Order: sequence, then C-alpha cells, then structure tokens
Amino acid sequence: MEADRALNFMNDMLWSSLIVAGPVLLATLAVGLVISVFQVATQLQEITLSYVPKILVVALLLIALGPWMMERITEFARSIYLLIPTLAA
Repeated sequence: MEADRALNFMNDMLWSSLIVAGPVLLATLAVGLVISVFQVATQLQEITLSYVPKILVVALLLIALGPWMMERITEFARSIYLLIPTLAA
C-alpha cells in the first residue's frame, strides 16, 4: 500500500468519526456548560447534578441520530471493503 493511499484512508476515517461523534459531543458540551452556569449562579455545588441531564441528552441524541450514524459508518465500511481488491495490485 502506498503512503498517500494509507494517509487518505486515515483522513477519511478521522473525518467520518468526527462527523458521527460531533453532534453528541457538542450537545454534551453545551449541556455541561449550561448546568455549570446554573450551578455557579445558584451556588449549588452538587457534583452529580450535571450527570443526569448529560446522560438524557446523549440517550435522546443516540435514539434520534442513531440510524443516520449507522448509515454513515456502514457507508464508510462498505467503501473500505470495496477498495480491498484494488490494494493487491
């Protein structure tokens, strides 16, 4: 396998994983920020308060975006499997 082809595979893999994981990570970041501002404003320093909203948001996003995420991952895997015969040459 040539180095540029391997780098292209790695680039595609990183972009696919970023696109799939990005919405969940950004939503978790936003919820954590809102909860932190709420805790600072109310001086309620309960550590476990931020976990439940984050878990709920992640679960709802995985339910809502799960089919799209699986489609993206399956499409990427299919494209890699279709390229296997061209690697032998």
